[in-house]
Amino acid sequence: MLRLTSLSLVNFKNYEQANFNFCKKINCLTGSNGVGKTNVLDAVYLLSMTKSNLNPIDTQNIRYDADFFVVQGEYERNETTETVYCAVKRGQKKVFRRNKKDYERLSEHIGLLPAVSISPADGNLIYGRSDERRKLMNEVISQHDHEYLHDMMQYNRALEQRNAMLKQDSALNMEVLELWNEKLVTTGNKIYKRRSEYCQELIPVFQNFYNEIAGDGENVQLLYSSQLHDNDFAAMLNSSFTKDRLMQYTTTGIHKDDLLFQMNEYPLKKSASQGQQKTFLVAMKLANFDYIRKNGNIKPILLLDDIFDKFDALRVKQIIRLVAGEEFGQIFITDTGNERTERILKEIDCVYQLHNIA
Repeated sequence: MLRLTSLSLVNFKNYEQANFNFCKKINCLTGSNGVGKTNVLDAVYLLSMTKSNLNPIDTQNIRYDADFFVVQGEYERNETTETVYCAVKRGQKKVFRRNKKDYERLSEHIGLLPAVSISPADGNLIYGRSDERRKLMNEVISQHDHEYLHDMMQYNRALEQRNAMLKQDSALNMEVLELWNEKLVTTGNKIYKRRSEYCQELIPVFQNFYNEIAGDGENVQLLYSSQLHDNDFAAMLNSSFTKDRLMQYTTTGIHKDDLLFQMNEYPLKKSASQGQQKTFLVAMKLANFDYIRKNGNIKPILLLDDIFDKFDALRVKQIIRLVAGEEFGQIFITDTGNERTERILKEIDCVYQLHNIA
C-alpha cells in the first residue's frame, strides 16, 4: 500500500504556504483555472521522482518573490511511515531527504514512491520529438528497476564521450574509441532487452484499457521502434563510423529508439481526433501504472490533471470508474468545477475527498 497522507508547500510555484491532508482513495482538487491545482499534483510528482514534471529546472519552481522552496510529504508505505523532504535555494545544491537523511544520489529514491501522471502536457508525447517518448520508457522502467537506471547513466556517459571524440579535428585514438563502443554495446543491449520486455507486457494491457474507455470500434496501435530489432549493435557502430565522423555524433543505437502511436496504421497525430488522442494517452498511462504495479509490487500514486479536457462526460465517467477499482490505489484529480466530479464519484460510490482551492 502507498498513500500520501499530508503535503506541505512553502514558496512552491504560486503557493506561499499551504498544507493538505488526503484520504486513501480519490482526492479531487477543484477551483478556477490558475489557482494552483496542477501545482499541487506537480509537488506530489516531485516527491516521487525528485524533480518537477512540468519544469525540471528546480529554481524556476521557486515562488517569484522568494529565494527558496520547500516541499514535504508524509506517506504510509507498506505499514511504515515515510517523510520525504525537498528544498531548493537559489545558488545552492538541492536538498532531498528521506526520514531526515540526505540521499547521496537522487537516483536512489526513484521507485520508493512510484507515481504516474496524466496531464495536458502529455500531448508532447504525440507531437514532440522521440526523446519525449524515450523519456517516458525510462521513467516507467526505472521506477522498479534500478539496474536499468544505472545502465542508462552508463550508456549516456559513454555516448557523450564517444560524441566528444567524433568532434575532434585531430586523428582519433581508435583504441579509446573502441572502449566507448564496447561500453555502448554492453549497456545498450541490456537496455534494449528491458525496453522490449516492457513493450511486450505493456501493449496488450494498453489495448484493453483503450477498449474499455472508447469501446471496441477504434483500431489503435502502440509499437516499439528500434534499430536493434534486426541489427547487431557492434556491427552497426562499425559500419556507421564514417557517417558518424562526418556528422560528429553517434547516429545508431538505443538513443534512437522510439514509440510509435498509430490509429488504423497511420500516425496518431494525423489520423485521430483530439478526444481519440487523449484516450490513447490515458490508456497508455494506465498501462504504465499496471506495469509498475505488477513489477514493483506496489500501487503507484495516480495523478489525473484536467481529466475533463477534450473528453465528454461518458468517457470521463469510464476513466474514473476504472481507477476507482481495487487495482488502483490513491488518486489525485483536478477539475475546474466540483459539481460534475462529485456527481460522478457519488454514482460510482467510492471513498473520496474534495479540496476546493481558491
